[in-house]
Amino acid sequence: QVQLVESGGGLAQPGGSLRLSCFASGATLNINAMGWYRQTPGKQREFVANAPNAGSPFYQDSVKGRFIITRDRARDAVFLQMNSLKPEDTGTYYCGAHIFRDDSRYWGQGIQVTVSS
Repeated sequence: QVQLVESGGGLAQPGGSLRLSCFASGATLNINAMGWYRQTPGKQREFVANAPNAGSPFYQDSVKGRFIITRDRARDAVFLQMNSLKPEDTGTYYCGAHIFRDDSRYWGQGIQVTVSS
């Protein structure tokens, strides 16, 4: 089992920045990738960014050039630096961890990000 705890959301103005943090605990040695997803009311959860253990991070097209995902494997953590925020970035952001061996996925509790003037 893996437990994930997010922090750092809140309110930002359009064009502003926020930084999300997520720390994992439990069976963290089994994690192969960590990433961020978001969900808005009435919509399915969507992929935002992912940082695998091997290879380069990858992003949803709408956040490329604005968001940066980083991993700190020594701390079992993943971060999402969100710049040039837009109102459409508003949503509940979830940290996710993926274990390839059995294709299991774990989620944090979600954290609200609101972009509004």
